[in-house]
Amino acid sequence: MSAMRPIGAVVTELAEEFPDLTASKVRYLEAEGLLEPMRTARGSRRYADADIDRLRRILRMQRDEFLPLSVIVERLAQPDTSTSNASAVPATRLRIPRPRRMTAAEVAQRGGVDAATLKDLTAHGLVSEMDSGAVDICRLVVRLQEYGIEPRHLRSFRVAADREVGLVQQALAPRRGSASTLEERELTSQLLALLLDLHVALVRQRSSTLEA
Repeated sequence: MSAMRPIGAVVTELAEEFPDLTASKVRYLEAEGLLEPMRTARGSRRYADADIDRLRRILRMQRDEFLPLSVIVERLAQPDTSTSNASAVPATRLRIPRPRRMTAAEVAQRGGVDAATLKDLTAHGLVSEMDSGAVDICRLVVRLQEYGIEPRHLRSFRVAADREVGLVQQALAPRRGSASTLEERELTSQLLALLLDLHVALVRQRSSTLEA
């Protein structure tokens, strides 16, 4: 049986595949209920092989599939059929969500923001519906605020998202009615995934200027 590892050793072990991983990120995932490491008598975290495999799976879903934590929780309840040699994730990785309706108070509480911030997000078009999807947006905004990025800076993201959705609708319009509902959802997922892949590729290409 492999030895239990402290959080620092876990970060080091996964550093090659996830160079941006930090102990704070691991603790955040634990706080969100995605990880349950063993605790020593003094309260220190200790991770078994199964914990590290679970963490690796979570990080891959975030990096490769752009999945919010709420969807990742559902995925974790399913068997892991991925392989380390897979060259690409399935095109079905971007499923059309079925968000759960919530009150504004519930969204704020679950998203970790106050009422004023939620109102600000709504005013800037980042939150349009009070549902589980809004919770994911709030949580991401909270993390971005740690870097000084405020809701007013993110308005262009909502505009870009609307344009991408509109592009998908336009591209798939000729196919409407000629395919089953399931096939239409599959085509939508494939196209959205390709657009996200392009977005990531463009950002990665331009991020090289940050290292100059």
